[in-house]
Amino acid sequence: SLTQAVRALSRQVKPIGSGLLIDFPRAAQDVLEQDPDDRVSYTVSSPPGQFLLGNQHLPQPTSAPGAFGEPLLYGAELDGQPLRIVALDVQYGEADAPQTLRVQVGKGTAVQQRIARELVADLLAPLLALGVLLSLLVYGGIRRGLAPLTRLADQLENRSINALQPIGMTQAPSEVHALVQAVNGLLGEVERSVHQEKRFINDAAHQLRTPLAGLISQVELAQRETVDPVLGARLDKVLTGAERSAHLVHQLLTLARTETTARRDTLDLAALAREVAREWTPRAVAAGIDLGYEGADHRELQGDALQLREAMANLIDNALRYTPSGSAVTIKVEAAGEPTRLIVEDNGPGLSEDDLSHVFQRFWRASEQPGGCGLGLAIVREIARRHGGDATVERVLPQGLRVVLTLG
Repeated sequence: SLTQAVRALSRQVKPIGSGLLIDFPRAAQDVLEQDPDDRVSYTVSSPPGQFLLGNQHLPQPTSAPGAFGEPLLYGAELDGQPLRIVALDVQYGEADAPQTLRVQVGKGTAVQQRIARELVADLLAPLLALGVLLSLLVYGGIRRGLAPLTRLADQLENRSINALQPIGMTQAPSEVHALVQAVNGLLGEVERSVHQEKRFINDAAHQLRTPLAGLISQVELAQRETVDPVLGARLDKVLTGAERSAHLVHQLLTLARTETTARRDTLDLAALAREVAREWTPRAVAAGIDLGYEGADHRELQGDALQLREAMANLIDNALRYTPSGSAVTIKVEAAGEPTRLIVEDNGPGLSEDDLSHVFQRFWRASEQPGGCGLGLAIVREIARRHGGDATVERVLPQGLRVVLTLG
């Protein structure tokens, strides 16, 4: 070490009479200085700075060493190269006339730095490879451990809204059996709630439709039998109110069914649209409106045929109700593109920009359009969303209205 070297060099100094002999052969000096990268520099001086031997350019310490015989280690630069230097002050001669010498030995750090860099380079590559390997092993272990949960999540995500059957315990790891049991309990409660709601809707349909149908029949019979014009006018109002009530009940029940049920079967949307258009043609002819179908010959879709039929019926009913005689109503199914688009368009008076922002609100009706109950387009949007899409309304120039259903 440098400390041992400076002590060894200090021992080569011997007092001779009133002087000093520095016994440091030239061959030893050459050995110390032969390697420029690992050169050992030394200096022997007599304070205050009298150079005696070695490299007189070796930097002095900024602070004096401590007690005699105690080495001082410090860093400095020589010819632009970093050094580690040890300085040692020693005394020689008689006690009444001692002589002080400072011995310094310095060694460059380039070799140590190069060795350190090589060690780091040699160790870093295996450590990086080991780190990558460990990361892959940890990642694989986590994936393998989470695989049952991932499969369970995929199964739940792909379930239809009506698939409320319990989750099989064999599909989940034992660590989450308690969670699966809790989810199964929740699914059971939801299934019971849905069944109760369906039963209520069916009961309400029977209890409300039957008396309203009877009332309408009795009013129509009374209209045929009365000859009093005043009574006839009153019966007309009663019949209109009863028909509106029956229509409202039908729309409410349809909306309730739409919110609680949804089937997914493969169907031909284009064929269904043509069929609905044919069913409404007699009413369109009676109103003096041209109702027709345009678009794809076939377009398959996963959906609920009853709900989609109801959506088309609502759109055509609205168009025929608010479009004047001599107008045209067209139902279209686009032949290509995703998502599937169903369009009902008319060239009637249309709606104002302000009204367009309210058309899907329940029970909202435009002020200039009497009749209806304000639920038709709300039902249409709900059906579209049940099929993974949405419904939008836009104006047609120069006049008219277009309702677009996107179906996933």
